[in-house]
Amino acid sequence: MAIFVATDFSVSINGSTALASYLTQVELKSSATDITTTAFGSTWVTRVAGLKEGSLTLTFNQDYAASTVDATLWPLLGSQATVVIKPTSSAVGTSNPAYTAICVVNDLTPISGTVGDLATFSVTWPTTGTVSRATA
Repeated sequence: MAIFVATDFSVSINGSTALASYLTQVELKSSATDITTTAFGSTWVTRVAGLKEGSLTLTFNQDYAASTVDATLWPLLGSQATVVIKPTSSAVGTSNPAYTAICVVNDLTPISGTVGDLATFSVTWPTTGTVSRATA
């Protein structure tokens, strides 16, 4: 896969891809804390990488019908969900890796909107444990 336009991200939540058609934005962020190791006598700060962490941000078009956004996400509040994200809906491969994370569903905005606007909402969930990347 070369540089591409994001039109076909594949996202599954607890094994279900039913919500992918409601998603308008996906961001999986991973980082490592930096630990300062600077000692007396140094004139430059030195660092090493510490613990890693991640977060997942999803933006949805809201829908309250059975088996759609609200009905699927509301029961997950306060639990953990396995999320798998791929750049496209094609098979996993070296040019279409799958990122798997267990997320703590600690944030949900079931109602959000302004008069006359599309009803959308975003969630940001922290990951727990390792975020894995698979190419096969």
